[in-house]
Amino acid sequence: MSDETKTSTDRPQDANPRDIRTLLSVMAQLRAPDGCPWDVEQTFDTIAPFTIEEAYEVADAIARNDLNDLKEELGDLLFQTVFHAQMASEEQAFSFDDVVETVTTKMIRRHPHVFGDADPRNQAEQGAAWEDIKARERAAKGRTSLLDDVPFGLPALTRAVKLQKRAANIGFDWPTPADVLNKLREETEELTDAMASRDADQIEDEFGDLLFVLANLSRHLKIDPEHALRRANEKFSRRFRYVETRHNAAEDAPSLETMEEWWVEAKAQE
Repeated sequence: MSDETKTSTDRPQDANPRDIRTLLSVMAQLRAPDGCPWDVEQTFDTIAPFTIEEAYEVADAIARNDLNDLKEELGDLLFQTVFHAQMASEEQAFSFDDVVETVTTKMIRRHPHVFGDADPRNQAEQGAAWEDIKARERAAKGRTSLLDDVPFGLPALTRAVKLQKRAANIGFDWPTPADVLNKLREETEELTDAMASRDADQIEDEFGDLLFVLANLSRHLKIDPEHALRRANEKFSRRFRYVETRHNAAEDAPSLETMEEWWVEAKAQE
């Protein structure tokens, strides 16, 4: 069909914006030879960072309890899925419909207590069953290790918790949080020794071990380390802004001791 014979409904800008097919048409046109040069040049690798960024922006909108922003950010994240599916369809690898079919089938398969004949489950039972189903899925794909499908692209703390959780499935785990704290003290001493050696590689290695144990402690305490660190970041930001305001209003450059006093004031005000 030539451009002259197309009807208005053939143009994405004239179609129903609430219809997913319109979004798919928008994406196809952006990637067309006469589409957007930037979109045409993209690959899976170049788009992946944007996909991760959009997921973080969704999390940020949730953290701020801004549902209007959440609506927009979920749309941006959906667009990332559409973008990857369009590139895959151009390579005749899979289509957006294939993506939808895959996730729909997976969710039904992983919830036999809802969509099948399995008995109802509580949250703990469902968690155990979910891991069992995923293990069978890994085996079907030829992945033999519990760690095979823990994504490398996850934030490092989150990935550490997932690795430790998988290892705990076969009993490779500290029995109590107190045991993890003892390991934390051990790793702190090893970091101190590494710092004394002034070996940069060893210092980084031991610092990584310390963070890994902290991630393990968070798991035992049932704390999301990313969420806990975000809270700490925001707390620091609030208190530092008070210190910064006092600093900017001072006639002379304040000492570290003075700024520490202001920090204590900010803490007390909270």
